[in-house]
Amino acid sequence: MNDDLFLQQISDGSLAPSHFNHAGHIRLARILVQRYPLDDAVARCCTLIAAYARGLGAHDKFHWTVTEALVRLLHAHGPAALEDARGLLARHYSAARLADAAGRTRFLAPDLLPLPA
Repeated sequence: MNDDLFLQQISDGSLAPSHFNHAGHIRLARILVQRYPLDDAVARCCTLIAAYARGLGAHDKFHWTVTEALVRLLHAHGPAALEDARGLLARHYSAARLADAAGRTRFLAPDLLPLPA
């Protein structure tokens, strides 16, 4: 499936959940980072994933802070850096910070190391 169809299916909620595993999340972020300025890519990625999760009845799985941080890290380091997304996040965020419920609905800044500019 090409990138335009992938984006369309994410947008309209018709993408099969099997295509939206970790690799699918990275693919979406990569496409958006290539097509839009960083802040727009972040906003679009978070909005699309949140809507897709709601459409699947899995709204509780979306985490704004994790999504935004990973899009920004992908922008700075490339997709290969996200092969160990949890490890990379742990360099910037403590477990307690990521467990903060507010981070599910809005971006929380890192409490360990700042994200790349």
